[in-house]
Amino acid sequence: MLTHPQIVLTLRRHHLFSQLPEKTFEDVCTLANLKRLPNHAPLMHQGDPADRFFLLVSGQIKLHRVTGEGQEHLVEVIQPGQTFAEALLFTQAKAYPVSATALKDCVLVSIEGQHYRRALEDQPKICLAILASMSIHLHQRLKDIDTLTLANASRRVINFLFQERDTLSGEVVLQVPKRLVASKLGIQPETFSRILHRLVEGGLIEVQRRTIRILCEEQLMGYQAG
Repeated sequence: MLTHPQIVLTLRRHHLFSQLPEKTFEDVCTLANLKRLPNHAPLMHQGDPADRFFLLVSGQIKLHRVTGEGQEHLVEVIQPGQTFAEALLFTQAKAYPVSATALKDCVLVSIEGQHYRRALEDQPKICLAILASMSIHLHQRLKDIDTLTLANASRRVINFLFQERDTLSGEVVLQVPKRLVASKLGIQPETFSRILHRLVEGGLIEVQRRTIRILCEEQLMGYQAG
């Protein structure tokens, strides 16, 4: 049962719960629970029964899959305030298609899926909010597919930089270690580092730890690996 006042308020403010009637929301909290996950600890594994979804209160969670060759592929990094696995409530999937692992010490709310789904039967506005969230995720997955179908590793990295940069500062702040960025781009960590080094040598970017500044936008866009 979820009782922590501040976390209950955080849940209540989220768009998936903000429009629930008070009694319905109280019932959701009764069947929810708080989970604390230390750094590197698994939350769920690919193939586990998909009976709950989650709201991340603090920390960072990586969603990842293991390929047939045994390589880990990063799917998404969940930040505080985001929910994940709720889309499975509206599919016939019985198992989680990804694994979830803490990248930092985490606090999460775990919500009972079927009860929440039943609570939505008279809540069309919340259903529309979920559809909008699923649409955003779908567009992101399509971008990921576009990136992975590019044969040139350098072009994958450059496209990633333009997608992730802040439009005002021109900076990209990596939210996860470089090895995980490389995994998301479908390349080896050493390849990612080598490409960044070449772009630095070419005066196209500047790298300070996890911050990458784009220096020459036009030249970087037209960059061709030698």
